[in-house]
Amino acid sequence: MAAKGKLYTYPENFRAAKALIAAQYSGAQLEVVKDFVMGKTNKSPDFLQKFPLGKVPALESAEGPLYESNAIAYYAANDELKGGNSRYNQAQVLQWLSFGESEVVPAAMTIVLPLLGIREADKQAQERAANELKNLLCILNEYLLSRTFLVGERVTLTDICLVCNLVLLYKQYLDPALREPYVNVNRWFLTCINQPQFKSVLGEVKLCSEPAKLGVSKVQPKKQEKQEKPKQQAKAAEPAGDELEDAPAKPSKDPFDVFPKGNFNMDDFKRFYSNNSEDLSVPYFWEKFDKENYSIWYCEYKYPEDLTLTFMSCNLISGMFQRLDRMRKNAFASMILFGEDHKSSISGIWVWRGHELAFKLSEDWQIDYESYEWKKLDPDAPETKKLVEEYFKWSGDFGGKKFNQGKIFK
Repeated sequence: MAAKGKLYTYPENFRAAKALIAAQYSGAQLEVVKDFVMGKTNKSPDFLQKFPLGKVPALESAEGPLYESNAIAYYAANDELKGGNSRYNQAQVLQWLSFGESEVVPAAMTIVLPLLGIREADKQAQERAANELKNLLCILNEYLLSRTFLVGERVTLTDICLVCNLVLLYKQYLDPALREPYVNVNRWFLTCINQPQFKSVLGEVKLCSEPAKLGVSKVQPKKQEKQEKPKQQAKAAEPAGDELEDAPAKPSKDPFDVFPKGNFNMDDFKRFYSNNSEDLSVPYFWEKFDKENYSIWYCEYKYPEDLTLTFMSCNLISGMFQRLDRMRKNAFASMILFGEDHKSSISGIWVWRGHELAFKLSEDWQIDYESYEWKKLDPDAPETKKLVEEYFKWSGDFGGKKFNQGKIFK
């Protein structure tokens, strides 16, 4: 029996497009709520009672509410889109869904949102994301060398979701010169968007034709005015992700500036960690660490009973990292997902400048941190040394927890 439900979203939301395209293939009946108003409907008590994060897309189904775009798309998909009867194909679908959400989306949003005027430009962050994107596209290009679609011989949920994750890059950033090295990715992307099921949702996708200017902010600074004016003003563009609606212009001042700089060079350590084995980088960390001006924290997700599929749990980590992008200059973290589907947990080790809980320094950093228990660690304690070694190496007994996958915030 095909899925049914009411879908809350704003127009041209690439995340909502995943479920709508899946519905075109599966016959699911998704009714887009016509009177949805971004910033109003999703802030109402009725909406928040069903969807406490206040994000879209959100689906009101007969079985209950659903949020997070991949979960909604998964609900709308039929068995064929999920990989059919092959356990391996099903696992591949989940693998590529995780790849898209965990790897592609954070890089894409860092590049594209400033180009759309939704987030203030940070050229260094955009260039770092552009380099990450090159690596991701190389991986995808090699994989698609002998394949038409990502899993099996026909479109699956993986193709739908990954195309939607890439569509803003193809429209806003990947000009002909940047697209040129990725012949196989381009072939696959164009094949998908020209399928009638994709076209009925995405329309005609116009590919970027001119080089985009990184580091140029389209966000208009707020003017200080004496008289009060209504807060409801037109936005430069609609936001591009579940967690990014109402994204404000970011102030230029770094909240960490309230603390002394100390003598621990975070960028130096991150380079060393990236370019050397953990057997070298962990001792290097302790050799350079400035305990007078930096602190180490352990966190653990409060609601493990709510964690379901591991790829969705991993997306929680990726989303958190994305929303904390402006912390990267003064913070480093290793977050690990333990366990398996429907029986998992998340915990991590964080290092940042200062001795206070850093998330309280900026309202922009407070979306996720209350979902975790935070404990400041004594850098001289043997227990801390063990935790740092295990979490930085992704290897150890972890108190009996089974390692599943990890992500580094750097």
